[in-house]
Amino acid sequence: MRHRLYMATLALMLFSIVSVYSMSLYPALYLGVSANYFLLRDTVAVIIAILLMTYIANLDPNKFFTPLGFALFILFFIIIIAMVFMPESLVKSVKGAKRWIKVGSVSLAPTEFFKYGFLFFIAWSLERKNTLLVKTKSIWDEFRVILPYFILLGFAILILAVAQKDLGQSVVLLFTTLALLFLSGRSKKFFLTLGGIVALLVVLLIVIAPHRINRFKGWWVGVQDSILSLLPETIAKTMRVTDTTEALPIVNARYAFENGGFLGNGIGAGQYKLGFISEVHTDFIFAGLGEEIGFLGLFTLLLLFAYIIALIFKIASRLDSLMERYFTYGVGIILFLSLAINLFGVTGIIPEKGIAVPILSYGGSQLVATATAIGMVLMLAKRIK
Repeated sequence: MRHRLYMATLALMLFSIVSVYSMSLYPALYLGVSANYFLLRDTVAVIIAILLMTYIANLDPNKFFTPLGFALFILFFIIIIAMVFMPESLVKSVKGAKRWIKVGSVSLAPTEFFKYGFLFFIAWSLERKNTLLVKTKSIWDEFRVILPYFILLGFAILILAVAQKDLGQSVVLLFTTLALLFLSGRSKKFFLTLGGIVALLVVLLIVIAPHRINRFKGWWVGVQDSILSLLPETIAKTMRVTDTTEALPIVNARYAFENGGFLGNGIGAGQYKLGFISEVHTDFIFAGLGEEIGFLGLFTLLLLFAYIIALIFKIASRLDSLMERYFTYGVGIILFLSLAINLFGVTGIIPEKGIAVPILSYGGSQLVATATAIGMVLMLAKRIK
């Protein structure tokens, strides 16, 4: 099981080199850099990720798991707070979002590492609070026990969603925390109440940010015809959006999927990646690949993702320590949520959130952070006989 998880992750990492190279032709041309620019950087990131995952996987979990988890949480929590006060010469801004620390030619996205550190902290806390949670008899007792951790979560989301304009990662953290609370045995009333609060919070975060409203409008343009056809014309007319500028990436992504058909046009033969789909090597990589490897290729990729996540869940189910079990489940949940949010956004099912595909998309930070988390899971898997 441990060996299978390692090999499946390794296969996905190696394929990411091919996919990023194929998707990065136009971005390289647009930026005026070498055609091999993204290939070389992604190859270096993959090598680092493989070496780091292998190294962590072979560490002693009794000595290194907890210190590594706390290091991820404390170090990157301090960094994302410090980013608010850093000068623009150090903090790279893309589309108004300050999510990267730039040193020379290297950019670091601390949020990618922090989400796994925060996951560790929640897992560690739930194990310590397990006795109190079991004894809770009312919904108010449940909220009282977990309130300190939701205050911390709220502070993290305030930084991510407001200061860094990163609603996608905030949603991932929110739902991962909810999933772990569900695994810890919380009541249905607790989840119904908490679910309502989370829904209101997400709506509020969308409403207060113009760029999120534009993303929502772009999504609405793609689905409005099927929904408004069910409503009276007077109401439909007031809800119809005519500005389709924001919807172009989603529309072109759909055309790319359609053009790829069942078998695809072949690696490197895609047309819509040539300037018609923005961020085709990162957030919209599934659309570009859909045209080149077709439905069958994408289905095979999704099966590989499902296999990796299933192995992580299987390892989690066989761990004795609650903290280690919650952490391992959380890694699988983060991978699943990131994959689902990206895929649903690219296909227009939900508004696009700007979340990259784990491992597959271009981006050294998300790749190395994911490799670190899977390495920690592989480390814990050594406990299973």
